[in-house]
Amino acid sequence: MVQKHSLSSAPGTVALLGSGEYLPVMNETDTYLLATLGEAEQTHIALLPTASGLEPGRPQYWNSLGFEHFKQLGVQDIRLSSIIDHTGSNDPEQVALLQGANFYYFSGGNPRHILESLRATTAWEVIAAAYRRGAILAGCSAGAMALGSVLISPRDVYADQAPQWLPGLGIVPKIAVFPHFDRMQGNEIWASGFKRILASLPEDHRGLGIDEDTALVRMPVEAEAGLATWKVMGLRSVTLFERNGCARVFHVGETIVDL
Repeated sequence: MVQKHSLSSAPGTVALLGSGEYLPVMNETDTYLLATLGEAEQTHIALLPTASGLEPGRPQYWNSLGFEHFKQLGVQDIRLSSIIDHTGSNDPEQVALLQGANFYYFSGGNPRHILESLRATTAWEVIAAAYRRGAILAGCSAGAMALGSVLISPRDVYADQAPQWLPGLGIVPKIAVFPHFDRMQGNEIWASGFKRILASLPEDHRGLGIDEDTALVRMPVEAEAGLATWKVMGLRSVTLFERNGCARVFHVGETIVDL
């Protein structure tokens, strides 16, 4: 039985995706998320292509893909945001579009850009307040990274630069999210430096590797301080890392209770 949220009592459900936003592979995951709101007809979703704001044409691509995806799942109120930079995050028209939504979906792109665009803005204030009242937050790839406590730019790793951790939006405390994890581990440069990256994490932080076409979903909680349970959905697995490299792997259907 799917537990349903009202926008009044507790933080909303959170979904972190390694890849696959708006694709059929996420139908089951997104159907579950919609059900926590009382089915598709009661969903008011805002699509945020913010992370791709530096890539010409990509925000429009993600909005179009997301619109068709959620339309097929029965959602009627699908709001296409054009927030692609810090200025847009303070635009009254765009902020008004976010008001009253109960599901905010961040697609992929550049993780650093999404932070620079949203931090200390009216748009993020609206989203964060709605989340605290029960709205869903979903992030894929860069969007998932931004929802963590800290993040590192993959571009810096590939350039063989020393790890430089940036403060994330803090929805998932003391966690750094690594999307596309199975593919990233197949990259020699990334794999060779991953232990160094983990060791450089801030004290008391852990790494969360999410494979492609896979989601880690936090089940609804009853109260602000309620115990959270996370479930792996999609196709592959999620790996939880300690700073010393110790790892636990969770497969589809399995849950994490100490995240």
